[in-house]
Amino acid sequence: MKLSNTKYFLTLILLVSCFAGFAQISPKSFTVAGNVKGGAKGEKVVLLQSMANGSAMKVDSTQLSADGSFSMKATEKDGGSFFTLNIADRQKAVLLVEGGEVFSVNANSQGKVQVTGSKNMDYYAKIDQRMQAFAAKVTIWNEEFAKAEEKKDTKKIQEIQSAYAAADKIRMDEIKRLFPEMGTSLIALFTANNFLNPDSDLPLLKQLAADFEKVSPVPTLAQGFIGQVKRMAGVAIGDVAPDFTLNDPEGKPVQLSSLRGKYVLIDFWASWCGPCRQENPNVVRMYGKFKDKGFSIYGVSLDKEANAWKAAIKKDNLTWLHGSELKHWNSAVAQTYGVTGIPATYLLDREGKVVAKNLRGAALEAKLTELLQ
Repeated sequence: MKLSNTKYFLTLILLVSCFAGFAQISPKSFTVAGNVKGGAKGEKVVLLQSMANGSAMKVDSTQLSADGSFSMKATEKDGGSFFTLNIADRQKAVLLVEGGEVFSVNANSQGKVQVTGSKNMDYYAKIDQRMQAFAAKVTIWNEEFAKAEEKKDTKKIQEIQSAYAAADKIRMDEIKRLFPEMGTSLIALFTANNFLNPDSDLPLLKQLAADFEKVSPVPTLAQGFIGQVKRMAGVAIGDVAPDFTLNDPEGKPVQLSSLRGKYVLIDFWASWCGPCRQENPNVVRMYGKFKDKGFSIYGVSLDKEANAWKAAIKKDNLTWLHGSELKHWNSAVAQTYGVTGIPATYLLDREGKVVAKNLRGAALEAKLTELLQ
C-alpha cells in the first residue's frame, strides 16, 4: 500500500461548441515574459496549450537572449485555458490564462521557476505550496509505512494511516476555504477538478457550477464543468423529474409535464447509437402493449442532425412523442438528468416522480406489468 499525495476526481472537458444561451467569447491576448538565471543564449522556450484529448498543442516559441530574458505574446480564445511553458526542456511551468495577463516568469537553470502576474497564479502558488508540504510528509510516511509492514507492526501502520487522514483533512479544509475568494476564476475550476470529491463535495461543486452559469460569457472550460456537475447530480429514484420542453421533429414544443397522469418512460437515445436502435423493437412492443393502459413515452434524442433523427424515428416505427435540442452530448436535458451514456431511461409515475431507471427488455416489461396490470 502507498499513501497518495494528490487526488483527481473530475475531468474538465473542452467543448467544441457552446451550449445554447451562452454568449460568444471574445479572444484576448496575453504576454509571457521572464528571465532564466544561468540560461544560455539561444536556448528554446516553448508555450504549449493543453487540449481536450490530453495532448498539448504548440502555440509559440522563442529563444533566450544573452541575458537570459525572453518574451512571447499569444491569444486566449476560450475565456480560460491551461498552458505549459517549457524552458529548455529543463523545467516546466503551468500557466492559468484567462486573457489580458502579463505573466512574469523567473527561473534558474537548476529547475526552479516562479510565475506571477494574475490572481489565478497567486492562488495556484498557494495551493502548490500546500501540496509540496503535504507531499514531503507523504514521502516520510511511505518510508515508515514500508518498514512497519515489513515488521508487521499493525499499531504503527494504524498511527501512520491516522496521521495521513488527519493531515489530508486539514489540507482539504484549507483548500476548500479558498473557494469564496477564488470566485468564478480559472483557478477555482482547476482546484475543483483536482481536489474535490463528487461523493462528499457535491454541494460545493453545484454552487461553483451555479456561480459560473451567471457569468457572461461563460468560459468554455466552465461550460464543460457545468455540464459534468449536472450529470453528477443527476436525477435519483424518488425525485420529481425536472420538467423540460423540447421541439418535436416538426418544430412543435412538447412539454414533459403535459403527460402528467400517465406513467411515462423518458427514453434518451440517438440515431447513431447502436444499442439504442437494437433496443427500439422492444420499446415499440412495450408501447403497443401498455399505451392504452396509461403509459406514454417521451423520446429525447442526442442527435445532431435533424434528418438522421427523423429517419430513425420513421424506420424504427417510433410512434410516441419525441424531442431534441440537436446538440449531441451538449444537451441540457441530458445533463440535468445525469445521462452519461445511452440508451438511458427514466420511468415516471403519474405524479411525475422517478420510480425506476435504465430498465430495458424483460425488466421494463415486468415493471410496467406490475404498475399497469
